[in-house]
Amino acid sequence: MSLPRSLLIVWLLLAFSSTSRAQVEREDDLAAVKLDLNLKFENGRLRKAYIALQAWKQAIFSDPFNFTANWHGPNVCSYEGVFCAPSPSNSSLRVVAGIDLNHADIAGYLPLELGLLRHVALFHLNSNRFCGSVPSTFRHMKLLRELDLSNNRFVGQFPEVALRLPSLKYLDLRFNEFEGSVPSKLFDKDLDAIFLNDNRLRFGIPRNLGNSPVSVLVLANNDLGGCIPSSIGEMGKTLNEIILLNDNLTGCLPPQVKLLKQLTVFDVSFNRLQGPLPSGIGAMKKLEQLNVAHNGFTGVIPSSVCRLPMLQNFTYSFNYFTGEVPTCSSARIRTLDGHQNCIPRKTNQRSSRECSSAAARPVKCSQLKCSDRPASSPESRIRKPPPPPSARSRSPHPSIGPSPPPPSSKSSPSTRSHQPPPPPTEKVSPLTRLPPRPPSPLIVPSSPPHAQAQAPPSFPPLPPPPAEKHLTPPPHTPLLAPSPIRVTYPPPPPPTKHQYSTPPLPQHEYSTAPQPPPSPRQHEQLAPPPLAVSVPPPKPSEQDCIDIPGSMPPVQSRSPTAAAPSATPTDHYYAPPNEAQHDQAPPRSTPSFDLSAPLPPIPGVPYASLPPPMIPYY
Repeated sequence: MSLPRSLLIVWLLLAFSSTSRAQVEREDDLAAVKLDLNLKFENGRLRKAYIALQAWKQAIFSDPFNFTANWHGPNVCSYEGVFCAPSPSNSSLRVVAGIDLNHADIAGYLPLELGLLRHVALFHLNSNRFCGSVPSTFRHMKLLRELDLSNNRFVGQFPEVALRLPSLKYLDLRFNEFEGSVPSKLFDKDLDAIFLNDNRLRFGIPRNLGNSPVSVLVLANNDLGGCIPSSIGEMGKTLNEIILLNDNLTGCLPPQVKLLKQLTVFDVSFNRLQGPLPSGIGAMKKLEQLNVAHNGFTGVIPSSVCRLPMLQNFTYSFNYFTGEVPTCSSARIRTLDGHQNCIPRKTNQRSSRECSSAAARPVKCSQLKCSDRPASSPESRIRKPPPPPSARSRSPHPSIGPSPPPPSSKSSPSTRSHQPPPPPTEKVSPLTRLPPRPPSPLIVPSSPPHAQAQAPPSFPPLPPPPAEKHLTPPPHTPLLAPSPIRVTYPPPPPPTKHQYSTPPLPQHEYSTAPQPPPSPRQHEQLAPPPLAVSVPPPKPSEQDCIDIPGSMPPVQSRSPTAAAPSATPTDHYYAPPNEAQHDQAPPRSTPSFDLSAPLPPIPGVPYASLPPPMIPYY
């Protein structure tokens, strides 16, 4: 055999092998499983859901509240946190339409098999201890509208798979350890809310920020650096709230902010911004909360700002402003905080030495050079890895004020007004469930002859949640601190020490009656009840989330023995949203928190799923 011919054969073999591997990945992305013909399923879709959920159960290290204790048997619709609905393409078929494990405090990772849940409309995991990365197989979730992975231990670059979800409207990745840059493609997606605060993101805000149609954007407590893109003005028709505090931003506020006619919350505090406050802010007639504190702004406060008709909180402390008009002292503004500036005849101002320093000198914004993608931040902050959570929270770092905590609930917010989920209910108490059984081999039957592969269903719309209430936070006494200062805000405090109020729900119109899993959409959080846990669950070792193969079942830690749950599991049966519609919410269950309980002071910006900042209204 000649040499060229042998090389050709080798090349053909390699090409065939690569094609076969790619085909296997496209089909199921599954690990090998054993088949048991004794298990019967309603249809092939629930069979695939069983495979995915059993693989996930084996990827759990700790389940202190025994959320997955009943994850056994073919009736996946009765599993805790799993919600099913009839397929609109065939009403006799049910599919898994939602996953909601909020506040379960589960430790583990996400296996590749979760890509088999191709019909889920919501995937909520906030306030757990999941680690590792987001599997690429999530790209198969073509109907996914809400992805909430907040307050976990995910690491690595921004999960690019989120950019491949065509139906996604709500993305919540806050309080994790994602690093690197914010992808510019994120702002080309048709999203309604983006929460990326409290990660390790850097390298600036992409220039195409203005392409995004979001109503809420929160990038706070990262180390982005660079300037605020001038394209922000193109978001004027949709943007209601933007929070960029503590992002190491530089340069001046772009004059295009005057185009944000629908904006109610604008927070750029704790950055290194300079120059005058644009007088165009006076055109933002719906503005309620304006916070520019702890920057290097100079000049006189524009009179148009203090005449804003809806303004209730104006915080401009720790800058170098040299004057304000009398209208700024109007009692109409509930919170007006301008201490530590250089305003003559005003109390609690900077010293004459500070006011004559180089930092207090006016700058020409046209001469400042801004980089939308800075190579590195001049004053990068060092963040320590979070310690093991106690009562589902991280230990706070020294700070001036707390940052917006992640949602506390059994569910995450839905599109348009994304509210923080309600607090955990008593039914998740460790005293009411058995510990999970040891992992066993995945045993499923082969697909029944009548089970046919079908396209993702087009779900009917869902019922409306309660009407939205946009509450204004009460006044808050600001904390004094020297300036300039780089601060790092603490992660959310333990629920047993701090309480938050649950926001009201937004208005939507739906045509069907079934109730979905709870998607709180209120602007104030309710105080979560104290947890009935005497010993915090163990922290998974570092190697648990390093180079974890998609199908490798890790050792599952058992939680303390508890009383047996009820013998008869109940099905979670709800109607998922329609694939062809974009204004309905995914399935949800009825939360059991007490709406009559007195609400604590709201220390923050009133928006969905985001308890606001405390400077002074967070």
